[in-house]
Amino acid sequence: MREFSINASDVTVAGATTLAFVNPAAAPSVNIEILRAWVGFAANATSAQQKVQIVSQVTAFPTLTSYTPRKRKPADPNASVITGATNGAAGTCGINASSEGAGTKTVEMPDDFNVLNGWLHIPTPPETMIWPAGSSSGLGLYFPTAPSTLTNWSGGFVFREV
Repeated sequence: MREFSINASDVTVAGATTLAFVNPAAAPSVNIEILRAWVGFAANATSAQQKVQIVSQVTAFPTLTSYTPRKRKPADPNASVITGATNGAAGTCGINASSEGAGTKTVEMPDDFNVLNGWLHIPTPPETMIWPAGSSSGLGLYFPTAPSTLTNWSGGFVFREV
């Protein structure tokens, strides 16, 4: 199995922000199966609740910091079909949006967490999200409301190409 991660580490978010975003490549290509999503915070020891959502978004996509997916299995000789880019287009991924884009977001999974504990989503196999190649939308890990502290956030996705 070919598994990769998209990791935002110690970033400063710009308010209501997409922390990580992945958009499957055009068909025919591989589908993207989300195996894990997480958010962590390291700025201070102040308890606060934060909303987080896994969202799908159609064009116009967020403006991102380009991020090349990291192999989860270093012996895998192949790179991901997903490449780093700033525009969120098909076949790309990125982290820490500076602008959210005008595309409609659809909430696929809403949740809330205490920033002191972080947030971890590891779905059981029947619950994983599989985003098909050629989809008109990408998946984002999104803060729908600005956190009270904007610095030192981490988070991302682990995905499998199926």
